[in-house]
Amino acid sequence: MSTTIDTRGLSCPQPVLMFLTAVKTDTQGPFSVLVDNDASLENVSRAARNHGFTVATTDESDGATRIDISKS
Repeated sequence: MSTTIDTRGLSCPQPVLMFLTAVKTDTQGPFSVLVDNDASLENVSRAARNHGFTVATTDESDGATRIDISKS
């Protein structure tokens, strides 16, 4: 089961820090991160890839984007 991290309404670097904090407690994931701005989407995706995760995105109906993050 994936860990959901809701960062909607937050600006960087908070979404990245929340993701990195979750990785410290669960190094394998998977994670679903909800973001609502392009900067957070790019930065969280980059941080995930830098830690060896694969990233897939899905647009949600409420204007947010879900970033699905899992180990390669």
